[in-house]
Amino acid sequence: MLNLLFLLLFPIFSTSYDHHPLDPLSPFELKQVQTLIKNHFSSPPQNVSFHYVGLDEPAKSTVLSWHSSSDNQEIPSRRAFAIVRINSKKTHELILDLSNNLVLSDEVYHGYGYPLQNSAEQTAADKLAQSYGPFVAAIERRNLKLEEVVCLTFTVGWFGEEKSSRLVRVMCYYMDGTVNLYMRPIEGIAVTVDLDEMKIVGFRDRVMVPVPKAEGTDYRESVQRQPLLDSSVKSMAGEKKVGPGFTLDGYTVRWADWELHVSFDMRAGLIISMASIHDQEKGERRSVLYRGFVSELFVPYMDLTEEWYYRVFFDAGDYGFGLCALPLEPSRDCPENAVFMDGYITSHDGTPGLMPNVVCVFERYSGDIMWRHTEDGIPGQRIREVRPEVNLVVRMVSTVGNYDYIVDWEFKQTGAIKVTVGMTGLLEVRGSVYTHKDQIQEDVYGTILAENTIGTHHDHFLIFNLDLDVDGDANSFVKTTLETARVAGNSSPRRSYWRVRSETAKTEADARVQLGSGAAELLIVNPNKRTKVGNFVGYRLIPGAVIGPLLSDDDYAQIRGAFSKYNVWVTPYNKTEKWAAGLYTDQSRGDDDLATWSSRNRDIENKDIVLWYTVGFHHAPSQEDFPIMPTLSRSFELRPTNFFEHNPVLKAKLSEEIVGPANLSASFQ
Repeated sequence: MLNLLFLLLFPIFSTSYDHHPLDPLSPFELKQVQTLIKNHFSSPPQNVSFHYVGLDEPAKSTVLSWHSSSDNQEIPSRRAFAIVRINSKKTHELILDLSNNLVLSDEVYHGYGYPLQNSAEQTAADKLAQSYGPFVAAIERRNLKLEEVVCLTFTVGWFGEEKSSRLVRVMCYYMDGTVNLYMRPIEGIAVTVDLDEMKIVGFRDRVMVPVPKAEGTDYRESVQRQPLLDSSVKSMAGEKKVGPGFTLDGYTVRWADWELHVSFDMRAGLIISMASIHDQEKGERRSVLYRGFVSELFVPYMDLTEEWYYRVFFDAGDYGFGLCALPLEPSRDCPENAVFMDGYITSHDGTPGLMPNVVCVFERYSGDIMWRHTEDGIPGQRIREVRPEVNLVVRMVSTVGNYDYIVDWEFKQTGAIKVTVGMTGLLEVRGSVYTHKDQIQEDVYGTILAENTIGTHHDHFLIFNLDLDVDGDANSFVKTTLETARVAGNSSPRRSYWRVRSETAKTEADARVQLGSGAAELLIVNPNKRTKVGNFVGYRLIPGAVIGPLLSDDDYAQIRGAFSKYNVWVTPYNKTEKWAAGLYTDQSRGDDDLATWSSRNRDIENKDIVLWYTVGFHHAPSQEDFPIMPTLSRSFELRPTNFFEHNPVLKAKLSEEIVGPANLSASFQ
């Protein structure tokens, strides 16, 4: 599923770039990691395969101390965390001191699960399958051209087996007239490869199923036969007359009253850190979000057939959400006023690589209103005040195999942060003998989309790690419910009303929330700070569509993706608790994940706490998703609640830089 054809070697500089303690590792530092690790394992010489390299971030207290220093004291010691496989047998976790050029620790991992796969071993497994005699014969029996076959690797999951080698299944697709290979699966053939031994350990040619037709599957503009839709509607969008209203200082973005740090990680992808807003009335900068990122993507498919039942993916932990990011195209992926940022990763042999334009930053004006009022109640007067909404957006797109995920972090002048996940790309479909719905008399685990094509039912759960520091790092989680109350006696002509009941969560168990069960507001508050009228300052979570798992708790897929059981979790801050499905997701067993950590039921009141929120999609495909899926989006918002003394944009100036089409008119026949 992972393809790093875009990987470009980046020139190695003689000095590193020191600017902020949360800056991602530079190309120079990544080269330093490669050298340190290879030298570390040079006696005796050993084969080293790199699977993850990222910043080993300093202690939070150290970062906050550095940030609050008026003279920005010397940057804390730079460290890296790396996961490597040695001689295809053992997983090593290393911490490296880059400031002093030392390997600080080297520990062998003995638990369950394997690190994320790298592109070299996936490519090798694909080629191994395509040169395997029985596989070639199976392709010939189907009268297919071997040169038109494309194979991809899939993780095999875990289904209760006691021990397992590091295996992948290789599944193949057919082009021959289309680049949309996912719409032409070659069903019934499964090749199992041991990645460590790099040999085929299983082969099955179970059933002959027609390969869906290529006709109508190619989505490229250049091959469309029918006239293209008129794209002139793009002129309806407002745009900025001048350059961006934000500044970039290294990886730090400043816009309006916001300041935030933007980073990139080969597993998490886009990371937002140190987001704070300047309170003009107080004359001080106030913290909001210390760190936020996509912790995991859990994608279980519902097809129970032999070639499908194991398709339970953890896209960040299995393949790398950042590794799957692709360059964004100006004026298509991002508007003309966008500024682009590069990312840097480590390839399978430790060589630093450049990922150009994987993040874009831009101002968005879409015609929305920030606030308005028209007053007609004063005799002889009409008073109107309107302020358009202009927001700052930080965007990344990750293409994990067939799906493209668009992640937007949107910062508003009101102090709100809106996070949107857009999902587009290509479905995983199954080849079938059926050409019409009326022929189907069995559970096909999906929807027929075209002849011989079943769009399989599946889920997407994206969980965000949100380390909120609301006006400081000592916070509490408050659940507020609205309840109906009866009017006592004859105190009012009314018979009922609703009132607010708030409860502060004491422990992790108190904070687990399945939305839709009555909670009206979920807040992170600072119990040590109040507004002038006595309310605790806070931010509230405004959820989007409420989606939860439909699998049983004892299903092996759900055991591994247990974080999806609750929409909201709250845990005490722990630097090591970053990945909701665990550090090692490939063949994991759900024994070192968010659900496990939370079962300790630690105290979370007036502590440094982390909010975890899951964005979910149940996807029963429809014909409109074929051959390529229009974007489907979900959002949530973090909104200030008694954080300011009053509306923080009351004095916002009406911008004259936003323009739209002039003298636009329309006539209707």
